[in-house]
Amino acid sequence: MKQLSRTGTTSRLQLAINNRTKNIFETEVIEAIDDILSTLGTSNKHAVYSLLENHYGLSKNEIPHKIEAFAYAIEQTFGLAAQLIEIKVMKKLHTKFKNVYTPIKAEANFCEFIFNLQTHLLTQV
Repeated sequence: MKQLSRTGTTSRLQLAINNRTKNIFETEVIEAIDDILSTLGTSNKHAVYSLLENHYGLSKNEIPHKIEAFAYAIEQTFGLAAQLIEIKVMKKLHTKFKNVYTPIKAEANFCEFIFNLQTHLLTQV
C-alpha cells in the first residue's frame, strides 16, 4: 500500500478548500446578480437570462466564469443603466464579504472588482 506524503495530503486538502471557496464565490455572484435582476420583475429577469443565453451564449451558471462577457452583454442590453446593475451587484457582494475583503478605491470597474474578490478569496484559504 502506497503511503501518502504529508505534502500530497496538504496539497489535496488545499485543492479541496480552494474548490469549496470557488463554489461559494460562484454561488454568491450568481445569487447577487439574480437578486438585482429580480428587482426588474420576474418576467423581465427571465427575459434577461434568456437574452444572455440565446444572444450571447452565456448561461446563468457561466456568469462567474465569464464576467467580462456578462458585463458586455448587460452594457449592450441596458446601456448606461448597466452601471447601476453592476454597482448594485458589487454592493451586494461587498456586504456579503465585507469581513473578508475590502476593495481598493481604484476598483471602479465591475470586472476588476469581481476578479479581485475571487483572487483574494482563493489566496486567503
